[in-house]
Amino acid sequence: MNIKVEKSDPIKKKTKLVVYFVTEKSELPLGLPKLNQKLVDEIKKVVKETKAKLGAIAILHTHQLVEQERILIAGLGQKHKISHESLRITSGKIARKVSEIELEEYTIVVPDNLPVNSKSVINSIVEGARLSLYSFDRFKKEKKKIPNLTIISTDEKASELVSKANLASEGVIYARSIANLPPNECNPVKLGEFAKSLSVKNRLKCTILSKSELKQKGFGGITAVGQGSKNEPKLITLEYNGKKDSKPIILVGKAVTFDTGGISLKPAEKMDEMKFDKCGGCTVLGIMKAVSELKLPVNLVGIIPSVENMPGGESYRPGDIIKLHDGKTAEILNTDAEGRLILYDALSYGIKTYKPKEIIDFATLTGACIVALGANVAGLVSNNKKIAEKITKSSQNTGEQVWQLPINDDYMDMIKSDYAEIRNTGPGRVAGTITAAAFLANAVGNTPWAHFDIAGTAWVQAGSKEKSYNPKGATGFGVRLMLDYLSSP
Repeated sequence: MNIKVEKSDPIKKKTKLVVYFVTEKSELPLGLPKLNQKLVDEIKKVVKETKAKLGAIAILHTHQLVEQERILIAGLGQKHKISHESLRITSGKIARKVSEIELEEYTIVVPDNLPVNSKSVINSIVEGARLSLYSFDRFKKEKKKIPNLTIISTDEKASELVSKANLASEGVIYARSIANLPPNECNPVKLGEFAKSLSVKNRLKCTILSKSELKQKGFGGITAVGQGSKNEPKLITLEYNGKKDSKPIILVGKAVTFDTGGISLKPAEKMDEMKFDKCGGCTVLGIMKAVSELKLPVNLVGIIPSVENMPGGESYRPGDIIKLHDGKTAEILNTDAEGRLILYDALSYGIKTYKPKEIIDFATLTGACIVALGANVAGLVSNNKKIAEKITKSSQNTGEQVWQLPINDDYMDMIKSDYAEIRNTGPGRVAGTITAAAFLANAVGNTPWAHFDIAGTAWVQAGSKEKSYNPKGATGFGVRLMLDYLSSP
């Protein structure tokens, strides 16, 4: 999708379709220019019929009364409730409708009198349009045609805002495109190749540790989980330097390219969805791409532990005791609780190697998170109030919802082992999301830390709220949130 900005008079713009927004209890759309009375009357009828409800869309033909062939009226709901998210959803619906009727291009008129700033409006319009029209069609002969968009705005910085929103959207799309790949097309080795290619293109430093190096350097968690597969485990590191003399922020992303559960084998139903167990790592890749292209003034390190969790003669077993990267021993009670083992190694390695300002991880970690919060809200666990509050604010800005869960000594005690220092599951089914985070907290210590459990939000699944900008498949959850977070003071 090509997006350009113009300051032209909407009435003089030649286009297949022009979009005007309208709010509830309004007779006419916002920013509507002076038109032929017959056309105005038709617009009034459409507004009355749709009641300008949020996401309501209606198209009318102009019959050559103006330069535009069609006018689309898009409802934004109640004016005082308009938000970044409502604009994003409505923009996504508009883009889908334009694509559905197979138009090559369309135009959106950005009104000056919305109750949110123009930066938010333009950003949301671009994100909604770009992300809604994404589709994973790599293995299909027929490709969806993507219409081009012109935005009419009086904002002097509109072109700059569009450019930034485009780059953010491309980061999300990049994350989705890798996350959607089937396991025969994306294993740890292939994921490392994606990272290497990104590093060359975007001038990032890339380091990839092999199976033998991981074993030699004491990555007991990654080694144990990966040893059951012929596809060797990797530890992928990307470094971006955008600010001199500043401690880095570390992002860690779980990338289990396919998760059978190992010896603790998962049920066959929906096991195909376990290709999405790499979504945490894909989120980190998407963030690194966008940050480097946006040239944000921050030092950032992305660490992606990647494995394939398979049952086999060399697989690790329930009852095994392994030594993690920092020397702590862990008893294995369930081989399907593998994500916390590879994350532990990556977290402790990142803290020891880079001495970061803070460390944040993303992981499709627990089914318990879906039970607790559903498929529309990510779990958040943190040892730092300031970080948690800042994440929550960015969550509200981007529409990527989070809910903070508690962590204290009681939860830490729940993962103590009788035979090792810690164990990889808590007692039974209680507090599954928190005990998984408690396991990770052992690796973090006093380093400011936040953990995202994105098991419910990483892809569209049963219970997912329909959002126009989240088509079926991976969502790229966390990319936009972290870009907002990293851009905020």
